Amino acid sequence: MGPLQGIKLIEIAGIGPGPYCAMVLADMGAEVIRVVRPGPDPFAREPRGDLLSRGRRSIGIDLKHPEAAAVVLSLIERADGLFEGFRPGVMERLGIGPDVCLERNPRLVYGRMTGFGQDGPLAQAAGHDINYIALAGVLAHIGRRGQPPTPPINLIGDFGGGGLLLAFGMVCALLERVRSGKGQVVDAAMVDGAAALMTIFHSAQQSGFWSDETGDNLLDSGAPFYDVYQTSDDRYVSVGAIEPQFYARLLELTGLDQEPLAPQMDRSGWPRLRERLAAVFRTRSRDEWCALLEGSDTCFAPVLTMAEAREHPHNRARGTFVDVQGIAQPGPAPRFSRSTARISRPPAAGAAHTDEVLEEWGLGPDEIARLREAKAIH
Repeated sequence: MGPLQGIKLIEIAGIGPGPYCAMVLADMGAEVIRVVRPGPDPFAREPRGDLLSRGRRSIGIDLKHPEAAAVVLSLIERADGLFEGFRPGVMERLGIGPDVCLERNPRLVYGRMTGFGQDGPLAQAAGHDINYIALAGVLAHIGRRGQPPTPPINLIGDFGGGGLLLAFGMVCALLERVRSGKGQVVDAAMVDGAAALMTIFHSAQQSGFWSDETGDNLLDSGAPFYDVYQTSDDRYVSVGAIEPQFYARLLELTGLDQEPLAPQMDRSGWPRLRERLAAVFRTRSRDEWCALLEGSDTCFAPVLTMAEAREHPHNRARGTFVDVQGIAQPGPAPRFSRSTARISRPPAAGAAHTDEVLEEWGLGPDEIARLREAKAIH
């Protein structure tokens, strides 16, 4: 079982970063109970395909019901942690804020996932990934020279700077609890997380190695040897030959070592180098370039779609993607030499395990029946 086996967590269901945090923790072996609210889910998918919901059981509690807080607090007595993704103050209004929960269980780790954090002028503002990474100083640096910033898919704010940051924070607080015996609140804000991911670029900028001009730097499409190129079949390949030995090998295998090009780091020669690399890569198909360059010390890889990535020989050999009940998906990561992380169960449909979980966590059948009659659970 995974390294978090024996840890019991409650997830107050939300969207995006919260479910991703729950998925990661469940993949690592934690028992995560997902609390879902009644009513239609505007983001509902066919249950097997709701991959962020994998690995955990779900129960239905109407958090707005007068008896809901008591139900959640009874579960908290047996939990190691709880995490939620509401705006600041919502959980307090529901009667299950951190003060109340930590009073009931002083060892509880209470995770809070928001865009702007629990305090500050924007704490109550609505937003999405694009807004968080814009405010964090990330979005301005994604794009090509002379073009507006390019909104990336929501990996940086929601998942890297959000869900993964919250999962890391929860585990850190659980480790600290071993020493102190006390729980605490984890305030995970996507703005903070996205900003933290930019640390190396702040270092480079303040050391004079990074320009605020988008598309002018080594890693933002400014350098022609760190970019993507179109092939003859209208697909793309990537090269990242930064180090001199890798750059020399790239020129050798593409035949450009025979041409009079400027030294690699001579920026005045970059336009000509880009022009020649683009022309050369258009002479062959993506697969032909893979046959020549893949596995060589040129820092090369084909640009694959999700479906293509699942079938790539390296990913297949590693088991990077797995199949659960006919649904292909990324497997748990990272890997451990002893504690095998795994997907313990497929995504649950709705509140599929309400009675089962509530009984396991201490509620009797009569109390469960009463709560259902009162419509506090579903």
